[in-house]
Amino acid sequence: MYAVEVVADDLTGAMDTSQGFAARGYATTVVVDPQAKMDAIEEDAAVLGINTDSRYDDKADAVDAVSTVVEETSSRTIYKKVDSTLRGNFAAEVDAALAASGAELALVAPAFPSAGRTTEDGVHYVKGTPVAETEYGDDKKGPTSSSLADLFKSIDRPVENVPLSTITDGHDEVAAAITEIVERNDRAPIIICDAVEDTHLAGAAKATTDVNTLYVGSAGLAEQIIVPGADADTRLSPQLRDGAALGVAGSVSETTLSQLERVSTDAVIQIDGPTLLKDKDLDDIVEQAVHRLRDNQPVVLTAATDDKDVDRTLAAGEEQELTSSEIREQIAAGLAKTAAAVLQDETPSGLLLTGGDIAVAVIRELGATAVTLTGEEVEAGIPIGMFADGATAGMPLVTKAGGFGSEETIVNCLDVLSQTDA
Repeated sequence: MYAVEVVADDLTGAMDTSQGFAARGYATTVVVDPQAKMDAIEEDAAVLGINTDSRYDDKADAVDAVSTVVEETSSRTIYKKVDSTLRGNFAAEVDAALAASGAELALVAPAFPSAGRTTEDGVHYVKGTPVAETEYGDDKKGPTSSSLADLFKSIDRPVENVPLSTITDGHDEVAAAITEIVERNDRAPIIICDAVEDTHLAGAAKATTDVNTLYVGSAGLAEQIIVPGADADTRLSPQLRDGAALGVAGSVSETTLSQLERVSTDAVIQIDGPTLLKDKDLDDIVEQAVHRLRDNQPVVLTAATDDKDVDRTLAAGEEQELTSSEIREQIAAGLAKTAAAVLQDETPSGLLLTGGDIAVAVIRELGATAVTLTGEEVEAGIPIGMFADGATAGMPLVTKAGGFGSEETIVNCLDVLSQTDA
């Protein structure tokens, strides 16, 4: 039995949130999907991260996926990971997890201050801007409001907020406020906690240690959750290899596109998006990437380096009468097949995968099912793991959510993995 199960709606989220436990020494493994074979997972692992891959699913399918995972768990603590920009089936998945868990309350704190995500007066911000007013509000599954309470309006549960003024009074005051909310409601409530600093998240976590709580948050809250009865002395050292790293950038967020601009132009190998949609032969791309790796030079495969590339690919997909989801899936599949072909001819020192869709696609294409986290990270929210099974078992892996990091983050990831200049 695992002490904690992290249930996330995408793989990079499962990785960066599970890192909050691995960084403190808890043995942590993340599986690509709930149906993955569990042979690669150590039975004594304290924390298991599970990717339901449901962010862009229809609401009913997402609810079924989350409910099934939570109902089948025997873990003492369930952590429902939500996107730090509130994308996906946010409210529906939280409600489903709370119902399936039988917890007395859901403590909802999606803030991740070190990554610029904060919550104040129940309103969620990304680097100071209300989240619905950022690029994430334009996402197909983006938040329709920056108010967390508004997002939960469709849920038939009491929803209340613990304001920053109470949070800053200390965990005893927070505990008293939470107890009062639970006692005066007949149904398990959703309790939103403000947080603009890590200490605020720590106080909220400490205030609920004696209550059967469903924890709901991003990577920030996970760093503060207490794990009773689990060994916290199992940090691993990534086995870095000689050579250069292979990166695959599937995210087209503004953050990732700006990060790609900082990578050496020789290292970025762009694959034409419309060509990927037509599933054409990409032997020349594979040969180019293999040649660079053999020269100990890092490589980043991508289908877009700016918004014009994105628009052109979307237009090509629409001409083929593909939906936005189908376009996203086909681009991810094409990049994954190309990366796998490169690995057949040359073994890189490690892999960098940015974007949840591409991370899942590449790992599945390589025949792997699980990743063991080392507890180390390149930057906040960007963990270093190792493939737990498959032909790439033992190879270092870094995953990065599309919207995470500074302009130098992709360069930093390649440097950590390959010890060469990107």
